[in-house]
Amino acid sequence: MGLKLILPDTLRPLFRNIFGVLYTGIGDEAVKKMSMDMGSPTKLISVGDVTTFHLLNINIIPDILIVDDRTKRGPASDRVLVGTKHNGFRETSVDNPAGVITEDLIDAISNAIDSDENVRIFVRGEEDLAALPAILMAPEGSAVLYGQPDKGVVLVKITRSKKEEIWDLLSKIVEEQNHDDKINTIWRKLDGYQYH
Repeated sequence: MGLKLILPDTLRPLFRNIFGVLYTGIGDEAVKKMSMDMGSPTKLISVGDVTTFHLLNINIIPDILIVDDRTKRGPASDRVLVGTKHNGFRETSVDNPAGVITEDLIDAISNAIDSDENVRIFVRGEEDLAALPAILMAPEGSAVLYGQPDKGVVLVKITRSKKEEIWDLLSKIVEEQNHDDKINTIWRKLDGYQYH
């Protein structure tokens, strides 16, 4: 699995914040509301099984989708599992435990952003923090979508200031792990995307 950033318990409350605009609703309703404001993003990245399912269900095809076959810490329904598998995607898989951002996940998102193909990243473990590197790494003008359990879907429009906000947040994890020199390898990879 290689190097990883581990979210310490002391910082968890900060990472529960909503990083974009929340669109409330059940099922396709929230995604339909959100799609009115999405525009035509440079890259559209969807994080989470339920969000991705509802996007595909109303024929919005993300450039990159990140799923783990789970929702709210339990297995996703068969309908969602089948609904997130789409023929138009190149599939890649990574290991990424809950509460962690691995170097493998960062590399997979980086490769997907650089690809001209639609990419489905399947996470063995959990994609609970995957929206953060996706926000930092996506080109400006992109959009990252992720689910807010029992509430709806969050739309994050990628701007310089949004990248700086996420950069500051992730730097807090790095400070907690700064005794580990290997963390600098991950940090350098993410640093290259701050000003995309």
